[in-house]
Amino acid sequence: MGAYILRRLLLIIPTLLGIMLINFTLAQFVPGGPVEQAIARAQGGGDVFGGFAGSNSDAGADPIDNASDSTYVGARGLPPEFIAELEKEFGFDKPPVERFINMMWNYMRFDFGESYFRSISVIDLIKEKLPVSITLGLWSTLIAYMISIPLGIRKAVRDGSRFDTWTSGAIIAAYAIPGFLFAILLLVLFAGGSYWQIFPLRGLTSDNFDQLSLLGKIGDYFWHITLPVLASTISAFATLTLLTKNSFLDEIKKHYVMTARAKGLSESKVLYGHVFRNAMLIVIAGFPAVFIGVFFGSSLIIETIFSLDGLGRLAFEATVARDYPIVFGSLFIFGLIGLLVGILSDLMYVLVDPRIDFERREG
Repeated sequence: MGAYILRRLLLIIPTLLGIMLINFTLAQFVPGGPVEQAIARAQGGGDVFGGFAGSNSDAGADPIDNASDSTYVGARGLPPEFIAELEKEFGFDKPPVERFINMMWNYMRFDFGESYFRSISVIDLIKEKLPVSITLGLWSTLIAYMISIPLGIRKAVRDGSRFDTWTSGAIIAAYAIPGFLFAILLLVLFAGGSYWQIFPLRGLTSDNFDQLSLLGKIGDYFWHITLPVLASTISAFATLTLLTKNSFLDEIKKHYVMTARAKGLSESKVLYGHVFRNAMLIVIAGFPAVFIGVFFGSSLIIETIFSLDGLGRLAFEATVARDYPIVFGSLFIFGLIGLLVGILSDLMYVLVDPRIDFERREG
C-alpha cells in the first residue's frame, strides 16, 4: 500500500501541472486583463469591458490622445511609461512561458504572491474567506452522509413498501429543487421574510460574537449556519440516499447474504456485519466528489443569498477583476486538495474492506 500511495502522490505533480497549464493558456486569450483593469481604474472608468463596445468612438480624437502605441483598449491618453510600469508591476513585461515557469516555481514553494488590487497576500486572503466555505462544505457533507446512509439502508430493507414509496417521492422532489431556490424559500419562511424571524438573515456570526461566552459562541455559530447548510445539503442528500439504497439492494440479493441468513444470523448482523462493508464501497468512493462539489459547486450562490464572504465570492470577484494571483493561487491550492482527497478516498476503501489491495490490482 505504501508504494501505491507514493505513486499516487508523485502523480499529483504532472496532474496539477497540466491543470495549471491549461488554465494559464486559456487566460492569455481572455480580454480585459489586469493591465486593462488597472488602466480603467486609473481613468475612473471602473469597468474595462465598456471599452470594447465603444473602441471606435475615438476615431476623431486628438492625435495626442492616440500617441501611445499601446495595444490596450482604453489606454489612449496615458503615457507609454505608465503602461510599461503597469506591465512590469504585473509581470507582463516577460513572455508567457517565462511567467508560467516563474509562477509554478513559486507555487511549488507555496509562495502565491499578493493580490493585484487588494494589497494582501493570496494566502492571507484565502485564510480570511476559508471558514465560510469550510462551514458549508464540511457540515453539509457530514449531515448528508449521516442522514442518507441510515435512510438508504432503511429504504433497501423495506423496498417496495409505502415507506419506500413516499420517501422516494420526497427525495426526488428535493433533488429537483435547485439549491438557490431552496435557499430563498428558507429565507422567506424562517429569516424574517413573510413569515417567521427565527434565523439571522446574513453573516456567519453576530456582531457581538467576541463578547459571547464559549457556549454562546457555539450557539451563535450554529444559529447562523443552519439555513445555508440546509440549502447546500439538499441535492447531495438526495443523491446519496438513492445511491446507498441501490448499493444495499444489489448486495442483499447476492448468495452470501442468503447463506448468512440460512445459518441463523440476525437481520442486523447480516446487514451490518456482511452487507454494510461491501455496499458502502461505492458510497465511500463518492465522498470526494460530494465534498468537493458542495465545497465549491454551490458556494457562490449560497454565499451571495446569505451574505457570506467565502471562497465562492472571492473566486468570482477575482475572475471578473482578472486578479490572476488569486485566480491561479486558489486554483492550485484547491486542485491540490482535490487530488489529495482522492487518495484519502482510496485509503478509506482499504479501511472499510481490508481485502482490497491496490498494489496487486496495478500489478
